[in-house]
Order: sequence, then C-alpha cells, then structure tokens
Amino acid sequence: MQYNLVHHPVRVSLLITMNPLRTLCLMACLVAASMANSNTGSSSRRSSNSLSNIDQPSNWVNPREIQELPSLKQVNLRKLQEMSLEEGATLLDKLYHLSQFNNVFQPEYTPEPSQIKGFIVGERGQKVEFNLNNLVQTVKRQPNFGDDEVTIFIQGLPQSSSQVRKATSKLVRAYQQRYNLQPYATEQSSSEEQQKSSSEEQQQQRRKQGQEQDDTKTGDLIVINLGDAIEDFEQFATLNVERLGQLIGNRLVELTNAVNVPQEIIHLIGQGPAAHVAGVAGRQFTRQTGHKLRRITGLDPSKIYGKPEEKLTGLARGDADFVDAIHTSAYGMGTPARLANVDFYPNGPSTGVPGADNVVEASMRATRYFAESVRPGNERNFPAVAASSYKEYKQNNGYGKRTYMGIATDYDVQGDYMLQVNSKSPFGRSTPAQTQNGFHAVHEAWSQSAQGQRQGARQ
Repeated sequence: MQYNLVHHPVRVSLLITMNPLRTLCLMACLVAASMANSNTGSSSRRSSNSLSNIDQPSNWVNPREIQELPSLKQVNLRKLQEMSLEEGATLLDKLYHLSQFNNVFQPEYTPEPSQIKGFIVGERGQKVEFNLNNLVQTVKRQPNFGDDEVTIFIQGLPQSSSQVRKATSKLVRAYQQRYNLQPYATEQSSSEEQQKSSSEEQQQQRRKQGQEQDDTKTGDLIVINLGDAIEDFEQFATLNVERLGQLIGNRLVELTNAVNVPQEIIHLIGQGPAAHVAGVAGRQFTRQTGHKLRRITGLDPSKIYGKPEEKLTGLARGDADFVDAIHTSAYGMGTPARLANVDFYPNGPSTGVPGADNVVEASMRATRYFAESVRPGNERNFPAVAASSYKEYKQNNGYGKRTYMGIATDYDVQGDYMLQVNSKSPFGRSTPAQTQNGFHAVHEAWSQSAQGQRQGARQ
C-alpha cells in the first residue's frame, strides 16, 4: 500500500487506497481538531520539559499543514539529519498526529526473517553472522554460550546513518569490554577510528584502582540488525511490531529450549522502534513458557505510527521482570509516554538533549548513554533523581530519591527520573548517588487534562 499526501488547490486528499467514507471521516476529524484550537502549536508543548498534556487535541495537525507535508517515501534519516532539531521534531509531530486519525497508517510492513541479519560476538571478538531463520542453529555452534549473562540488542534504525552506526558500534564495543570478548588496550583498527573514540575511550576504559582485567568471558552478546531492513519512513511508520516481536519471542523460546539458556540471564535491549518489538517479544516469550525474561531496556522508544485496531501494542512494564526506558528525544523521534517500571528523561522530556543537532542524533544518545554505563568502571556515571518534570528536578537542586540510569539501574525502582547530562562524551556527570532503601517513587496519575488520552502502559 502506498502512502501519499496529494496536494490540490481547493482540497487536500489523503490517498491511502481507502474507501470514500473513510476519507470523509478523516477530513471531518481534521477539521474538528483544527477548529478546537488552531492557534496552539506543538513547539510550546515540546519545550515544556514536562509529561503533562501529551497528545491533546489542540496539538493535532490541521488541513493546511497537511498540504505542506512530504510523502512518506521522501522522508528518511538523511533528510531528518539535514534538518535542525526543531524542524525535524515538528515534521515528525505532524506525521504522528496525522497517523492517529482513524488508524490511517496500518502496521503492514514485516520484513522476512531471512532479511533480518545479525551477528554473535565470538570469544575473540569476531562476528559470527546469522539471519533470524538460523539464529538458534548458529548459537548452538558457539562454545560455552549461555554460561553467563546473555544480552540481545535489537538495533532499530538503519546503519546507513553514520550517527546510528556510531552509536551501535559504541554499544557493541562496550559489551565486548564488559564480557572480555576483546582486549581493553587501544588496539583500534585505524588511526581515524582511534581519533573518533579518544575522548570517550580515555574516560571509559579506566578500571577500578588496583583491578586488572580478567581474561574469562563473562557473557554473550547477540546483535539483531532489524533497522537495516527499514529503508524509509513509510516502512518505519508501518512497521508491524506485533508480528516482529512474536517472531523474535519465538526465537527466544527456541533459544532457551534448544541451547538451555535460562530466561533469568537474558537481557533484551531495543533501540527506537525495536524497543516496542522487544516488549512484544517479552510478552510472546511469557505466553509460550509461562516465565518472564529478566530485563528489557528501551533506548529512546519511538512513537508507534501504525497501530493495530482495538489493541494495545509496544513496550510496557510487565513485559519482563524489570523494564526500563531512556527517553532522549521524547518530542522528536521518541515518545514521552511512560512505558516502563522506570522511565529516565535526561534533561527532562524534550525534543533532544544537549549536544544533539538533529532528531536522529538525539534519539541515538540513549544508545550512547547506555553504552557508556556498560563500560567497566562507568556503571554509576548517570545518577538520576525521581521527579515528574525537569522544573521540579531543578527546583530541588538535584536532590531526592536516587538511582542510576543505565546498566546499574536498581531492579526495584519505579517512576519517572530526571538527570543532567553533558553535551559531549563522557556524557555522565558521575555525581555520587546513594540508594535510599524503603522508599520508591511511583508513576503519578496523568493530569486531569490528559485523562482519556492513550491511557495505559503501552503506547
């Protein structure tokens, strides 16, 4: 199905191979939404650094704005990277609100399992490649797989973007170091790569004083490159997270049965739209086995543009024993919605974070932050404080109930957490954070003005 926004001098039609009645209903919704509050823009909401007024009707796109929108085929990561942070966020905001009218975008795109490639990081740091059809068979050939922790990273955006490629590479290298899958020394493949990573590596390769590297492998890393099967924004917006999540969830069931990997050691990480795929995979695993995965982490979970009718979907607390999410582009490529047991909002919910020039870079910062926390010695680089808004966080001068964002997040915390980050690597501010036992912040109820809008844990 082709999604084109067709311009007409008198009227605007959204041609999605829909029947005339549906088109009429769509336009009626657009007119009603624009009349509700035509003077209210989305920029004020995005700059508020709070979690209130999410998806109010007054923020919906009006018919005039639809005329100015490009077709979905014309929107890609390259185009978004060429826009300023605010321009990219505004475009995505309009496309998202358009998608909410009468379920305009259907979740129709599901790449074939053979198209979804990935690799296992071997004991010597080599890549052992697979596709989803032969993942389990490939794992079975790996010596000592599953003896320790197993991390499965589902990449959510195409690595044709240098920013996506760099963030993914940082996370993979961090786990290689954490699991002793390659030496810590500065053995970079090229002087160019060494120069790119110097500021981060110098800070992040510091071991605890007096501690030497252990040569024993302490975990296994699987990378599923789902994002490389997404070519443009149309496929991004119509990605069928339910079917993909069920597919990966079934592979996890096979993994635990055929390779005897216990679910208690599996940590599933999803990037962008893959965060929702990970959530569905966790639920599918539970449906098939009666057990939950230990942890699922969402790295800047995206908005879900194409949703199944009359069904909640995507990442939600309860998909694993513990679910955490890091939102670095809440009003850009990501979502401000509370999805997890604990949701982290660096510098508050906004279009981006310090140092990010566009929405793609802002979204990838969640991956960069998590990668920094994975590196040995940096687990506590990101202390965060319970707060319902960045304003509240600033008013309290950063004091309050604390935990750490990243690999070291306590599994018993709940609620919304704010923190400050640096604009350049190292991103963490490394302020000591003391755990306060016996008290945990919880998700506050939605504000009265936001009730009735997309309630529940899933997006």
